[in-house]
Amino acid sequence: MTPEVAEILVKGLKYLGAGLAMVGTLGAGLGIGILGSGAVQGIARNPDTAGAIQINMILAIAFAEAVAIYALMVALVILFVG
Repeated sequence: MTPEVAEILVKGLKYLGAGLAMVGTLGAGLGIGILGSGAVQGIARNPDTAGAIQINMILAIAFAEAVAIYALMVALVILFVG
C-alpha cells in the first residue's frame, strides 16, 4: 500500500468514526420529541399543573441534549485531534 493510499484510508476512517459518533444525537432527538409530546398531553389533561410539568420537561430536555453535545464533542475530537 502506498503512503498516499494509506493517508486517504486514514482520512476516510476518521470521517466514518465521526459520523458514527454522531449516531448518539438520534436518541437525543427522539427523547426530546417524546418529552415534548408527553408534556403537551399532560398539560392538555390537567392545565393547572402546567408550571410543574414545564419545569420538569425543560430539565429533562437539558439532560437529553447533554448526550447530543457529548456526541458532538467526541466527533470533533476524532476529526481534529485524532
